[in-house]
Amino acid sequence: MPPKGRFTRLDAFQKTVEDATLRTTSGGIVTIVSLLVMLWLVWGEWSDWTKIIVRPELIVDKGRGERMEIHMNISFPRIPCELLTLDVMDVSGDIQTGVVHGINKVRLSPEAEGSKVLEVKALDLHADDAIHMDPEYCGECYGAPSPEGATKPGCCNTCDEVREAYASVSWSFGRGEGVEQCQREHYAEHLDSQRAEGCRIEGGIRVNKVVGNFHFAPGKSFSNGNMHVHDLENYFKDEGGHSFTHTIHSLRFGPQMPDHMIKRLGGIGGAWTNHHLNPLDGTEQKTLEKAYNYMYFVKVVSTAYLPLGWERKKSTSSNDEPSWSTLGDNTGSIETHQYSVTKHERSVQGGTDAHEGHGERLHARGGIPGVFFSYDISPMKVINREVRAKTFSGFLVGLCSVIGGTLTVAAAVDRAVYEGAQKVKKLHTG
Repeated sequence: MPPKGRFTRLDAFQKTVEDATLRTTSGGIVTIVSLLVMLWLVWGEWSDWTKIIVRPELIVDKGRGERMEIHMNISFPRIPCELLTLDVMDVSGDIQTGVVHGINKVRLSPEAEGSKVLEVKALDLHADDAIHMDPEYCGECYGAPSPEGATKPGCCNTCDEVREAYASVSWSFGRGEGVEQCQREHYAEHLDSQRAEGCRIEGGIRVNKVVGNFHFAPGKSFSNGNMHVHDLENYFKDEGGHSFTHTIHSLRFGPQMPDHMIKRLGGIGGAWTNHHLNPLDGTEQKTLEKAYNYMYFVKVVSTAYLPLGWERKKSTSSNDEPSWSTLGDNTGSIETHQYSVTKHERSVQGGTDAHEGHGERLHARGGIPGVFFSYDISPMKVINREVRAKTFSGFLVGLCSVIGGTLTVAAAVDRAVYEGAQKVKKLHTG
């Protein structure tokens, strides 16, 4: 047998001659319907192949020696900026007192006047500084050592430098009575004029990625042995009706997730918004008590978002400390953080929660009034990876299945319709 004949015997697709075929109206209708169904199913396969989904993964966070951003926008309508201090500390021993770098203090008008913005900058009460004084002038530090950052070594030429000097030896400063520099700069008068104002803290800080806390408390802070202390004299003596009523407009750890990525994350567990990433956004707490303490216990989870093809778009920059304006704003991976939070509040004077129906709950006396955020770092990391819902080979397999299955079912339907029509015709003629 010639080679061609061998292949002829293996032909599974036997042909019929034109004279042996029969075209019917029902067959034409079935063909049109099957083509429409086929096109619809092929479109569905194409949509599945082009669809991008986000697949979450959970791994152990192996990062070491990293830094973490904390971005905040928090209003305190009943505390002037001069009395408000932001401090940061962590278990590694790093302490940042009176943080100002990267932070704006926004002076707000009294709460009764709508807390409107008065000034957007780090508050400077000491407009009459030592710049215009005699170059030979050396102000007294009143028994305290001159601060390290003094304008003139060994001297205290401004009221602020006297305050720094007092803080270095853990002395209470008060309103600066009897201090020449503060009287010259009208420190007490400025405090009185801003007594009813509020303050908004906005900006960002960069901290070590270890367990730590940052807090807002009244008065200048200093260390006394192993204790972190605030000068509370002006806060409690002032008759301005101060309290730590506050509104957290936004608080996030790491860069903001872009809106289009948040939209895609919605496919993981239902409606997903930035509030799921930053649950404290929009939080408002009110109190009339001066000696009141709010504590937020935050559990931070590292989160990475890997867009489709992020390996090719990965930045080649070798800068370990990218600027905040560009961090996370690239076409490569985005490293940020999610967090969960629990809240606790109590009076510094101690007492029970009888007013809330929990008389058995007793609070200890002591502490500092303020708003404290204690954060802990989770050892796990969430990776949200963009992938295609179906591979290209899966798309081809689905395409073949759609075409073959539709044609097979259509042929069976056409055959059944034809056979049924023939039997009905025989019954009428016979």
